Amino acid sequence: MKSRILYLISQLGPGGAERQLYYLLQTLDKERYKPGLVVWNFKRSDFYLSKIQEIGVPLFPLSRGLRHIQKLIELHRLIKFLEAEVVHSYSFYTNFGVWWASLGTQALSFGSVRSSAAAGLLYDGKLLGRLSARWPRVQISNSHRAAGDAKARAGIFSPRKLYVVSNGVDVKQFSFAPVPGTPVKIVGIGSLVSLKRWDLLLLAADQLKRCGFIFHLSIFGEGYLRDSLVQRISALNLADCVELPGFVDDVPKLLAQSHFLVHTSEIEGCPNVVIEAMACGRAVVATDAGDVPFVVEDGKTGFVVRRGDLASLTESMATLMTNRDLCQRMGKAGRLKVEREFSLDRLSANTLGAYRAAGWKDDLATRRAPIPQLTLPTEDL
Repeated sequence: MKSRILYLISQLGPGGAERQLYYLLQTLDKERYKPGLVVWNFKRSDFYLSKIQEIGVPLFPLSRGLRHIQKLIELHRLIKFLEAEVVHSYSFYTNFGVWWASLGTQALSFGSVRSSAAAGLLYDGKLLGRLSARWPRVQISNSHRAAGDAKARAGIFSPRKLYVVSNGVDVKQFSFAPVPGTPVKIVGIGSLVSLKRWDLLLLAADQLKRCGFIFHLSIFGEGYLRDSLVQRISALNLADCVELPGFVDDVPKLLAQSHFLVHTSEIEGCPNVVIEAMACGRAVVATDAGDVPFVVEDGKTGFVVRRGDLASLTESMATLMTNRDLCQRMGKAGRLKVEREFSLDRLSANTLGAYRAAGWKDDLATRRAPIPQLTLPTEDL
């Protein structure tokens, strides 16, 4: 067995990185690139396990119960056995592990920066965060903002070269849908954690209700803040117009039933749900976290508001609630932008382009028609 391109991810739960990796594996030519997937913390109940299996990508779960160094040794042996040419960490905290395990093999190693670099250092621990910020020396970010953060941080704990490959979306799955009639339905989608700032959205809902607006807000997702958000909804007397339905798999359906999406996150990379909403023809009200200003054209495909700016958030929501035609126009413009800039073909072509630009000798590319490489912004750090 051989795997030319081997990916490593921490787990296969219902997260943004997992979704993008699934999209990439779905799009890659299996015969040509022979992709494989290593899972650091494997669980048979994980959301994307069956989906990965359905598209025929070999899975290599690392043994449970091993210490970190034992897992690294197991990964090193696996890379040699599979004769991997490229090994790509798809989780920030597994970056250093991919670099270490690739030593002494023929494989080129790649890391990931999928959100604010500073946030990565904070969440993943001082030592592991710094090591994963520096190694592998070549990394791929899904966010121009995160790439800029890495460049600004500089110092020795930064990659030598960083490529930016924006997220993609399956435009066939997230098909365009006309904006429904009244009553106004607003959605928020994401983990119920503090960084998503759902508390700010509840305050906006409170102000809108006090001004006499009639609407229904659904915040889809699970997380440790669920109980406190339920209490907050009750305290603000919003139970009649705000709900927390929990995790929902059929995102295209719930977006199609909505008027617009609100995204209030404090820290982001390139948010999947914003691109998905635009693919469904939905206007977006989003804070200027991560690559939101790059994805959403303010005033054309939605509204971009400053993080923490309750007044602007409330005003933008009110504007869309009172103008269905504007929702429709912004939604159509958003759909066109997604088709033009965030297709799955673009995701795979730019990812492969990054591998080649970093030195991967894809010999098969010389025997067949080369894959067109789209614009690939790069940053030398």
